[in-house]
Amino acid sequence: MAEGKDNSKLELIARCIRPFPDFPSKGINFRDICPIMKNPAALTAVIDLFEKHVLETHPVVDLIVGIDARGFLFGPLLAQRLGVGFVMVRKKGKLPGPTVSVAYTLEYGTAEAEVQEDSVSPGQKVILIDDLLATGGTLFAACELLRKQEAEILGCLVVVALGDLNGADKLKPHTVFSLIQY
Repeated sequence: MAEGKDNSKLELIARCIRPFPDFPSKGINFRDICPIMKNPAALTAVIDLFEKHVLETHPVVDLIVGIDARGFLFGPLLAQRLGVGFVMVRKKGKLPGPTVSVAYTLEYGTAEAEVQEDSVSPGQKVILIDDLLATGGTLFAACELLRKQEAEILGCLVVVALGDLNGADKLKPHTVFSLIQY
């Protein structure tokens, strides 16, 4: 894919992200990705750019792991393109059967994330995907879950990264690839 074509795709994606000041609380500038989902060209651009990045940086991927809930929007599309499986990391209590869980801290309390016990095998090469990286708490918890499963974490993909919240620092040594940065 030519660089100019990548830039036009990034511009389309950026145009589809709309800010909502003071949502969900005062002082937060919420970045809404919903317009991407209703614009087929923008959604295709997201998956095209993620696919290009993965193919250029990770020649072998076994699974795409989507984070509840918006990672479920992009993850299966990318997994299908790459010809690999898709696994869900969900909020506690949402998955049937035996699960592995990890507790984590949010800016407003605590939560638990879980994955089905048999969804990831030791040594499998995985990429995590979500819509947005803020403080990094949720992606960090997902990485912890996958470490418990003895997976090899290749990196994380997000549509939007909020750089001033330093979420990528929390995820080191894992890399974070983001399409749009604020």
